Amino acid sequence: MIFFRSFASCTVCMLGAVFALLSAPLFASEKAGRFNLIPAPAHVRASSGSFEITAQTRVFVTAGNDTAKRVAEHFVDALNRVTGFELFVAFFEARPQPANSIAFVLSNRKAFGEEGYTLSITKKRVVISASGAHGLFYGVQTLLQLLPAEAFGDPVLDVRWKMPCVEIEDQPRFRWRGMHLDVSRHFFPKEFIKRYIDLIAMHKMNVFHWDLTNDNGWRIEVKKHPKLTEVCAWRVDREQQHWLRRDPPREDEKATYGGFYTQEEVKEILAYAAERFVTVLPAIELPGHTSEVFAAYPELSCRGEKLPVQVGSYWPNVDIFCAGNDSVFTFIDDVLTEIAALFPNQYIHIGGDEADKTRWRACAKCQARMKQEGLQNEHELQSYFIKRVEKMLSAKGKKLIGWDEILEGGLAPEATVMSWRGAEGGIAAAQQGHDAVMSPVSHCYFDYYQANPQFEPEAIGGYTTLKKVYSYEPLPQELTPEEAKHILGAQGNVWTEYIATPQHAEYMSVPRMSALAEVVWSPKEGRNWKDFQQRLPAHFRRFDAMRVNYSKGSFTVAVQTGLVTNKRQMRVQLESEQPHAEIRYTLDGSAPTMQSPLYRKPFVLNRTATIHAAICGDEKMQEEVTRQEVSVHRALGAKVSYAVPPSAKYFGGRELGLVDGLRGNLQARNETLWQGFEGEDAEVTIDLGKPSAVAKLSATFGQQRAWWIFLPSFVEYFISNDGKNFESVAKVEHEVSVDQEGALIHDFTTTLAAPKHCRYVRMKAKSLGVCPPGHPGAGGKAWVFVDEIAVD
Repeated sequence: MIFFRSFASCTVCMLGAVFALLSAPLFASEKAGRFNLIPAPAHVRASSGSFEITAQTRVFVTAGNDTAKRVAEHFVDALNRVTGFELFVAFFEARPQPANSIAFVLSNRKAFGEEGYTLSITKKRVVISASGAHGLFYGVQTLLQLLPAEAFGDPVLDVRWKMPCVEIEDQPRFRWRGMHLDVSRHFFPKEFIKRYIDLIAMHKMNVFHWDLTNDNGWRIEVKKHPKLTEVCAWRVDREQQHWLRRDPPREDEKATYGGFYTQEEVKEILAYAAERFVTVLPAIELPGHTSEVFAAYPELSCRGEKLPVQVGSYWPNVDIFCAGNDSVFTFIDDVLTEIAALFPNQYIHIGGDEADKTRWRACAKCQARMKQEGLQNEHELQSYFIKRVEKMLSAKGKKLIGWDEILEGGLAPEATVMSWRGAEGGIAAAQQGHDAVMSPVSHCYFDYYQANPQFEPEAIGGYTTLKKVYSYEPLPQELTPEEAKHILGAQGNVWTEYIATPQHAEYMSVPRMSALAEVVWSPKEGRNWKDFQQRLPAHFRRFDAMRVNYSKGSFTVAVQTGLVTNKRQMRVQLESEQPHAEIRYTLDGSAPTMQSPLYRKPFVLNRTATIHAAICGDEKMQEEVTRQEVSVHRALGAKVSYAVPPSAKYFGGRELGLVDGLRGNLQARNETLWQGFEGEDAEVTIDLGKPSAVAKLSATFGQQRAWWIFLPSFVEYFISNDGKNFESVAKVEHEVSVDQEGALIHDFTTTLAAPKHCRYVRMKAKSLGVCPPGHPGAGGKAWVFVDEIAVD
């Protein structure tokens, strides 16, 4: 039981100890590894000894601040639950603070902002100090991590609740530290939403982006339009079928799969989040990704056609709100009025992504709107739509935030951009003086595979490992210091096409959430992957206590290579996400065994080889074996230029990616090795540095029909000595069908009748341009994926 007693204030003695800590210089930054804290604090100074919480420990809080009092309650409740103690919270007494006490102190020091804190643990007492309750709360999260992992679990009686003596000064690097969850594709119960918020708060993150509507279901009650939850929240159950290949619903079938949150449930979740200093960002999709609305309100679409709520993949998502129909804006205003009244957050997310313009081009009302408003094209029509919605939100005291497509046709005056297609949207927004949140598909999409797809649950594609998330830098180098102020932070996204249960959502989110938390909280200069890696096992024990279904990371060995300067040699380094991993490898193409060489340090290859490597443990090899072809050839490290640069989303290895000696696979859309060209020919010129005899040319391409990736029609090779006049030396075709399913890798290789001397080699791959007839994306831009270009 917790109760409060009011006292005047703490004595000069007690305040003197606290403010001595606050006025001390910043502590030298040390690795957080000794304390296993995630995210790592800004400044840590270790001391000897420990403080132990006992049934006699007293907890104090600065008088007169109810929010700070609730933070102290939160801490005491957590302790009492697991320890069985009956600790209570008291206001500071008019006498010296006794030994064996924990104090929550509100100070006037603003240096660390609203979210910063200091923490001092000595053998006699603990003091958490901050300028506000936010900082006290984050100090509590650090304090809990300094206790045994059992503090995060069920009640236990045989644990001594000790924490090491330490002094910490800490504050976040970014003010937007977010995690997203899509509940449209699959609905998640209220209790899991709370658990997800707990995970966010535990990592000192502060935004929960709640994606409430999309083509597969509307998930929030709107009292003025009850059909949104009576009809649009439910779809015909096809959960036993693959997401991409679900049978369309029949007219006589009842929609039974789905769910929604009542406004009372939303209020309950919002109150729960507020207690944990997590801001909830509601997302209401428009103008696209709205086909579920037309199951109940078909008159709001361009064609007036009643549609079923989509049972699975819906692409291209051509059905869209009619921009020429004023009833649409009345409906949107009704919805946003209730959303704005419900959510205290200053922002409302309106989506704005992937708004297919096909219906608008054919719609008389939309075309009339364009003529009436003097709009040049449908992109400007989308901008008109977004700007009109922004005025609605502004009238309700809210700000608009949307995906980076809202830049197209002109950005609304006060809009904030969430940049998902790369860094470009965030850069453009910041350069225009708009705020931006970075959430690129390359590093922040947690619905992507995180380990070898062969051993993972099926995902939507992609390949974003824990290490890759940790490597992310949210501040683009292209921005000036003044422009960089507009980058609010970053966010991890969890789209749920392939994620149907809370347990699976946890597995995809954690520990990648842990890595991103450190990216957005900890100082950039203090981040260290190996140090983070050493701290993870202790963090996993906390997850174990919480019964979180987390991923233990990739057990696949990563092959890192580097060119040996001025030599046709490759330096090879083997790494793993698993700390202290024992790696065994072979170079002869055979699978590694317990008798294979043990990897101890990087080694050099001067010949083409196939590396097989795996982690061994418990006297046996782990199941994942990495196979990596390393090609040593004349073009290694050569200068590469492009007629048209690859897509920023698929530019693996940057300028050296095509001549780095590594061969990729297409088990996942692994942009770390492949370079992708969307709807364009791939034309690449390699400068060998000096004239050389060339006898054999080869380029590696991939096909994965399901991902709109197709082999080029043909590859043509050219050579030159001056870089201006090129001679065609070979044209290589293939017989692979565009209908062939699955991942396919094909080498376009030619051996010249006689060696040719040249300095420059050009490879031109003729793209299909568009997806062929019969393909789900027929007429849409086709991708060409190229990997290594070898010259011998």
